[in-house]
Amino acid sequence: MPELPEVETVRRGLAPVFEAAQIVAVHQNRPDLRFPFPQNFKERLSGRTVTSLARRSKYLLADTDAGDVLVMHLGMSGSFRIENADAVHAPGEFAHARSKNPKHDHVAFDLASASGDLSRVIYNDPRRFGFMTLIARPALPTHPLFAKMGLEPLGNDLNGEKIAELFAGKETALKAALLDQKLIAGLGNIYVCEALWRAGLSPRRIARTLAKRDGGPTQKAHLLAQTIRDTLNDAIKAGGSSLRDHAKTDGSLGYFQHSFAVYDRAGERCRKPGCTGHVKRIVQANRSSFFCPDCQR
Repeated sequence: MPELPEVETVRRGLAPVFEAAQIVAVHQNRPDLRFPFPQNFKERLSGRTVTSLARRSKYLLADTDAGDVLVMHLGMSGSFRIENADAVHAPGEFAHARSKNPKHDHVAFDLASASGDLSRVIYNDPRRFGFMTLIARPALPTHPLFAKMGLEPLGNDLNGEKIAELFAGKETALKAALLDQKLIAGLGNIYVCEALWRAGLSPRRIARTLAKRDGGPTQKAHLLAQTIRDTLNDAIKAGGSSLRDHAKTDGSLGYFQHSFAVYDRAGERCRKPGCTGHVKRIVQANRSSFFCPDCQR
């Protein structure tokens, strides 16, 4: 499953061709992906102009001038590629590239920019765990996909005070609290492990310990908020983790996985200066957690 940096990287790659472009035509090659396409999917999008392309958690949101939002999720193996006169599809250098097999091309959008430039954006998904749907913009906040979604980790709302508020009284492990999408949306296993290492916090620490008795934030709460943002932003700048095959929209792969400090590095020396510990792997809620027991408390 792609994590937030992969989705944000895809959004930034798609935005130049999607935003302010008219959807000239939609080519739908099957009736469903993970779920059936909404009724009249092609007809509701054809001829519309995309006014913005945003991201909420791991969802891509394309607003149209009709008031509908095209909601897109990549699932396990979904990817987009852009075809136009200037497109260069670079092969991945450090991991296996995503599928470009035409038999897995399920949706294509023919786009015309304001200047008349033509592009085609193709959605390819071998496993078909991704999906697309259309939601009226006013209904988006209360839609089942978004109604219980937590705050965005890259926004200014995520700070020490907010972490203390969210985690106060919670007896669950800190790792589990950070993965709770109802608290903070979009955080995944990889980047939680990395952010906790940067903050010097154990994934086994009890979440409530980041709040003082009066409910205020501890210094560790402030630090964790900062390391979450830093970790995600570093991954976005690198193009995502590309642990297996997540590609950017130009076909190249992200390199952040080569900077992992703890994730998937069990048994190796801790990379923190002055620490002599070794990375350990434990299982929490059926998911692997990687951390250094010596410097993460």
